[in-house]
Amino acid sequence: QVQLMESGGGSVQTGGSLRLSCVASGHGYSRYSMAWFRRAPGKEREGVASIDNTNTPIFAPSVKGRFTIYQDDAKKMVYLQMDNLIPEDTAVYYCAADPKSPGWVDALFSESYRYWGQGTQVTVSS
Repeated sequence: QVQLMESGGGSVQTGGSLRLSCVASGHGYSRYSMAWFRRAPGKEREGVASIDNTNTPIFAPSVKGRFTIYQDDAKKMVYLQMDNLIPEDTAVYYCAADPKSPGWVDALFSESYRYWGQGTQVTVSS
């Protein structure tokens, strides 16, 4: 069983930056494929960014060029650096992990990930 815990959410103004962190723990964790999802009020959960166990990143079109995802294997952490934030980025952000690489087609589908964190709120005001 793998546990994920997110941190780093908060409130910023348009154009600001935040860095989300997700730490993985538990028995059997090694180099997993990781991803960030978000759920905005009244909307379905959507994939934001993923990084597989070959370190290949994939981004949703809505955040490409503004967000960066990277892993620190030694610390068992994955980060989501969010720059040039806009109000449409307001959501609860979730970290997800899976021992398999989902492939680029399924990298941003929630069904590709077995383990999930509890989420952290990000609010961007105009």
